[in-house]
Amino acid sequence: MDNINILVFPCGSEIGLELHRSLKDIRFITLFGGSSVDDHGKFVYKNYIGDIPFITDPDFVDKLNEKLDENNIDFIFPAFDSVIVALIKNREKLHAKVLTCPDETVEICRSKSKTYAKLAGSDFLPLTYRSPDEIKQYPVIIKPTESQGAQGFMILENEEQLKYELSIRTDEQVVCEYLPGEEYTIDCFTDRHGVLRYASCRNRHRIKNGISVNSSLMEPDARVREIAEEINRKMDYRGVWFFQLKRNLNGEYRLLECATRVAGTMCVERAAGVNLPLMTVFDALDYDIEMPEAIKGVCVDRALHNVFKLDIEYDEVYMDFDDTVIVHDKVNRTVLSFIYQCVENKIPVTLLTRHETDIIEDLKARRIAPELFDKIICLPRSERKIDHVNPSPKALFVDDSFAERKSMTDTFGIISLGVDAVEALLDEKQ
Repeated sequence: MDNINILVFPCGSEIGLELHRSLKDIRFITLFGGSSVDDHGKFVYKNYIGDIPFITDPDFVDKLNEKLDENNIDFIFPAFDSVIVALIKNREKLHAKVLTCPDETVEICRSKSKTYAKLAGSDFLPLTYRSPDEIKQYPVIIKPTESQGAQGFMILENEEQLKYELSIRTDEQVVCEYLPGEEYTIDCFTDRHGVLRYASCRNRHRIKNGISVNSSLMEPDARVREIAEEINRKMDYRGVWFFQLKRNLNGEYRLLECATRVAGTMCVERAAGVNLPLMTVFDALDYDIEMPEAIKGVCVDRALHNVFKLDIEYDEVYMDFDDTVIVHDKVNRTVLSFIYQCVENKIPVTLLTRHETDIIEDLKARRIAPELFDKIICLPRSERKIDHVNPSPKALFVDDSFAERKSMTDTFGIISLGVDAVEALLDEKQ
């Protein structure tokens, strides 16, 4: 397969970061990240384009096309709801294909009001109210018809609260029945023939800022599949999309919203063996998709992830072994990743240790190739490490011992870091 270039925009959103994880290791894809404001995407996308105008800029399309042409971009994978709308409105003018659903479906799914209208007659729609006079029971829910996550969502306990919120909100709102039950996301894929090929339900155990940070795949549910089929039949989907359900007071499923994009926590599907963004790329290339069998019982828990940028340069590394390469009698995978990073960047690594047994045999016993190191220096306990090295001015010393680090820095003036800081040395740009 010929190589294709894909631009993810904006690349620093939760969706953009999931697209990076989904596509960065695919051999025929060269991934580019684009943003109008520098954010986390700059730390993870090796091919980063940081000066794309805002979608509201009059020159947005012309400037974006310049970037597309400069980098020979074949596809744009949008990673934010409002960006999807902006791109499909200019689909014919853009110099790359936009990986999303047909225009009408995008417009409908961007609006909860339009979504409910399109699906009118379906028995899984929530009760909605056009005015406070129609409401027989509180609490009710108010939310903007165009929003993502939990933006603008409120539970209102009485008519007075509802009238106040309606009076201060300037954009269009949806008022609907209160849904107290568990919430679910159904990750879907529809092929270019309009066939719903995948619909997998996951719960949303813990939510922060509208994003599910703890989620588990559920057992197949015939009712959820029926709802997915009906939504797919009434709207024209293609590629990856999702919808959300919540149970009402009677335990029945009710629709919250549909979206024509990747979901941030769709990573759980990828862990189960189903890479929906990649399926979308194959479908856009007009390949017929054979869906893999998903692994059962997958759970994900998400938290903040650190990526660092240290303002240092080093041209060689001296690395301790005990309590550094090996910690708690196990291989330190973070340190091994750093060593391989040095090898790929042609930065020599010297193993400098007071290890008491045969270091070569002990490396082999741990399945660590001695050839990873350009030099191995094993010295007696009574000797100082500083007496066995002649580091360059830009050398880096990594050791778990503060005394050893201080001695090395005081003697040679080089940078010394503890094993706990190696995480900050990893370059995650891909």
